[in-house]
Amino acid sequence: MGEIVVDVELENLSDRNLFERGYLAEEEIRHVRIPAVADTGAVMLALPEDVVERLGIDEVGTINTTFADGRRGELPIAGGVGIQIGDRSMIGRCIVAPTGSDPLIGQVNMEEMDLIADCTNQTLHPRPESPERPLLRL
Repeated sequence: MGEIVVDVELENLSDRNLFERGYLAEEEIRHVRIPAVADTGAVMLALPEDVVERLGIDEVGTINTTFADGRRGELPIAGGVGIQIGDRSMIGRCIVAPTGSDPLIGQVNMEEMDLIADCTNQTLHPRPESPERPLLRL
């Protein structure tokens, strides 16, 4: 079994809001499309610092982190990022990882977009019970 890598579209939510209010042209919305690893061991979205800088999203705090190799540290969190995988989307925050790190899609993202990681087939797809849109349990 290998990694599940999917294309993720990211955009600056502040730019999107300025566009919707008529202050910015749609082509001025900062966005990127990148491959990301669907990591069932990660909690939240993690993006390399250079991607966060390209998007122009602001740091909003820090978070204590345990890295895959067992080390612990503190990393910044940036907020106001639109996240789209296939036809599922959400608004969220991300951990700002060092440049060169793999972008990671975490459990929070998969849960909110109601996506299942299928390690055998190396795919990330909607749950069969909710093929058209997310179905969240309350």
